[in-house]
Amino acid sequence: MTAYAINPPETPSIAIEGDTKRFPVRRVFCVGRNYAAHAREMGADPDREPPFIFMKPADAVSDDGGTIPYPPLTQDLHHEIELVIAIGEGGSNIPAAQALGHVWGYGVGLDMTRRDLQAEAKKKGRPWDWAKGFDNSAICAALKPVSDTGHPESGRIWLNVNGALRQEGDLSDQIWKPAEIIAFCSQSISLAPGDLILTGTPEGVGATVEGDRLNGGIDGVGAINITIGARKA
Repeated sequence: MTAYAINPPETPSIAIEGDTKRFPVRRVFCVGRNYAAHAREMGADPDREPPFIFMKPADAVSDDGGTIPYPPLTQDLHHEIELVIAIGEGGSNIPAAQALGHVWGYGVGLDMTRRDLQAEAKKKGRPWDWAKGFDNSAICAALKPVSDTGHPESGRIWLNVNGALRQEGDLSDQIWKPAEIIAFCSQSISLAPGDLILTGTPEGVGATVEGDRLNGGIDGVGAINITIGARKA
């Protein structure tokens, strides 16, 4: 048995619907600007360029259904609802035609973004890590195995804030489909069981404030609900 100088941290994990077991999280990959309308609202060209990938730390993941504190260092916390792919079988240089065989299941997630920090980083040509990788910035509803969801290629994706519709689109609007994203990622790194991929968000991203209630979902995949709590000290 390996001896450690300090107690090793707990493995981050996500709930599995209808199961007491949890899905362990190894890494979190995120696809930027994967819906044309969202790319336009962010000032980008929606042409089919190679996927834009960024990462969040595994311990940025948290379950839905509760309250998350408004994070520090920002005055502009944005919501981005996304399809989550949970990888069950790893591999390198995975052909797109075989990529879906590496999927354990799917879920609904929220990529929370400190937009003002992101804008400042973009302006200075710096990485986005501080804008994207903070505590509770990857909120995930309970995952469902492929046996329950199939491989969703279409279906409404939406998010309400305090009962008002903010984001709406369809999975069929994705520029890069899940199989293509998995294949692309595997060309750069070896995917492994426990990896998550957040596949991008439709148009309508916007700011949240303390006390906001967010609820949304993806047809055939699931629903997500959180409340934005008081600012974190």
